Amino acid sequence: MLFAFVYLLLCRLIRLIRGSDSAFDDKVELAVLRHQLAVLKRQVGRPALCHRDRLFMAVLSRALPRNRWSSFVVTPSTLLRWHRELVPRKWTFRHRSVSGRPPISPEVRELILRFARENPRWGCVRIGGELAKLGVRVSASKIRSLLRANGLGPAPRRGGPTWGQFLRAQAQSILALDFFTVETAFLQTLYVLFAIELHSRRVTILRVTRNPNSSWVSQEARNLALAERLCGVRFLIHDRDAKFCGPFDELFRSEGVKIIETPIRAPRANAFAERWVRTVRSECLDWLLVVGRRHLERVLGAYTEHYNNARPHRGLGLMSPDHRPVPPPWACGTRVGRRDVLGGLIHEYERAA
Repeated sequence: MLFAFVYLLLCRLIRLIRGSDSAFDDKVELAVLRHQLAVLKRQVGRPALCHRDRLFMAVLSRALPRNRWSSFVVTPSTLLRWHRELVPRKWTFRHRSVSGRPPISPEVRELILRFARENPRWGCVRIGGELAKLGVRVSASKIRSLLRANGLGPAPRRGGPTWGQFLRAQAQSILALDFFTVETAFLQTLYVLFAIELHSRRVTILRVTRNPNSSWVSQEARNLALAERLCGVRFLIHDRDAKFCGPFDELFRSEGVKIIETPIRAPRANAFAERWVRTVRSECLDWLLVVGRRHLERVLGAYTEHYNNARPHRGLGLMSPDHRPVPPPWACGTRVGRRDVLGGLIHEYERAA
């Protein structure tokens, strides 16, 4: 009831004030807009304005006196700040590109980084020379700054070869020897001495015995030397077993082979030999009952022939130690034959004739 009385009173008052004033409609519209703006200020925290909105309001603020700035949705200090930002932009000009050396292409950049990573002993001048051989001209200072930006220090202090790289580089001249034991069906312990070439992964079963001693091991070393199996071998790896006695090592030293003894209780130091022992057990010996020494020699002979000639190896790119010729491309209708090894325990597959 009270709001209705106030509403009627204000309507009568506005009609009296309006009279014949033609500009009264504009004043009423401004009053309505200002009131709506005040309502929006109470509801919106900070309006999102683009650069064109800021430019428009900053320019119009110069046409209004300070006491009329209350109609803006922003504070007077904000308008002044916008105007101060517009002034330096008026005197800002585009910078001309400075002429100089053209940048190197991404392909050349990757080639420089590749040379540095693959050849840690090459300096900036050497890398520049290698690029010149390919028809690419890059200054040594540019190469140096590029290497530093990618965390590659000056040669030869970018880091030496890792253990894996060192072993791969020396594997062609390393031979590993080790023993492993086999329990027969009658619980007799047999000792097997074998050698493995680290480069080709080729395995040789030397001898099988029940009582290995220093004289027996020394005789096997002489057999290796007489069979010319030490040609090209520079290093021999074996553990610190007492069976590898002084005469055994001296015989290899006389052939120009350096002896490398693995640390105590460190089977990983002779990892290639240990891995082969696990392979021969899991693929062959764990599935057979060995009767005696001769039976074990025949079993190991058949398995090592399969291991060297037909079994693919992950470390050799799925090739066998004794590389076979590359077969012709596969054709539809090609027949595949199977050959059984050790009575069908292992299967070998090859193309039928």
